Amino acid sequence: MGLFSFLKSKFGKKKEETASSAETNSVEAYKKGLEKSRKNFASRLDELSKRYDRVNGEYFEELEEILIESDVGVELSLKLIENLLNESEKQKVSEPKKINEMLVDDMFVGYATKGESIENEIRFASEGPTVLLVCGVNGVGKTTSIAKLAYRYIHKGKKVLLVAGDTFRAGAVEQLQVWADRLHCPIIVGKTGGDPASVAFDGAKYAKENGIDLVIVDTAGRLQTKANLMQELGKINRVLGREIEGAPHESFLIVDATTGQNGVLQAKAFKEVTELTGIVITKMDGTSKGGIILSIRDEIGVPVRFIGLGEKMEDLQEFDLDKYLYGLLLGEKEDE
Repeated sequence: MGLFSFLKSKFGKKKEETASSAETNSVEAYKKGLEKSRKNFASRLDELSKRYDRVNGEYFEELEEILIESDVGVELSLKLIENLLNESEKQKVSEPKKINEMLVDDMFVGYATKGESIENEIRFASEGPTVLLVCGVNGVGKTTSIAKLAYRYIHKGKKVLLVAGDTFRAGAVEQLQVWADRLHCPIIVGKTGGDPASVAFDGAKYAKENGIDLVIVDTAGRLQTKANLMQELGKINRVLGREIEGAPHESFLIVDATTGQNGVLQAKAFKEVTELTGIVITKMDGTSKGGIILSIRDEIGVPVRFIGLGEKMEDLQEFDLDKYLYGLLLGEKEDE
């Protein structure tokens, strides 16, 4: 079964009739959130195939342009087109639609086995609090993502604690406090400009004493140098590890999808100074560059764990490759 047929059978209209309401809502969120990316990628692939009877050198050049403009990344785009050329010659395929399907298959086969279910939810410790460290430069939606993650796990029955470790940015603590109040969630704060590791220590202590399931620790979005960032994150990690066994259990980097390849560069920089267990992509609904998912995975090797598909609290979704592909490739056609 080809990828397109697989996606239709899994998420098509007939399937939606028997799916749970939560699953249907999730699929709809992907379709809506990826609308701009779909128009820049799938729609352009479809239009391109209609202009050619058989593929030629120009066709492959246009495919390469679509990939790069969809933010797949230059290096990965070149590799994909080279593989496609070789495979199409080997199989003697020249039909544009078939070539496009081969390209899409090749794009995502390296990310995960087709149809395989990957658990991207936070992995909770068997005993005691689970600690999630959240990193990211200023302006990427870090505070909002923390709030959405807290909302998600509060609604799963978990006791969540927020720790305002971004003591350097003016207003960061206050913004997180506002979300804590809205979510009726406890929060640990320190003094503006104070030691983030000290706030992390207070958070770990509170979590142990109050039966907290999930501790979400915000960190500074911008320090002067990589050495400074490494030193600060290292100090926080050591403090948390001393207080709670195995902490931090997860370290997420928040990346703004609208920043394109700058987001990939940010991910590379943070990976150099701290061990990341996952990426949270925000503002996917506001960009036409859906290929950033592949670019990040290809260049830094860290999986996308959650994806922001809108402004509502429920719009931060666990990343599901199949739903992502359906929303990116077929969502619009299924509505016709």
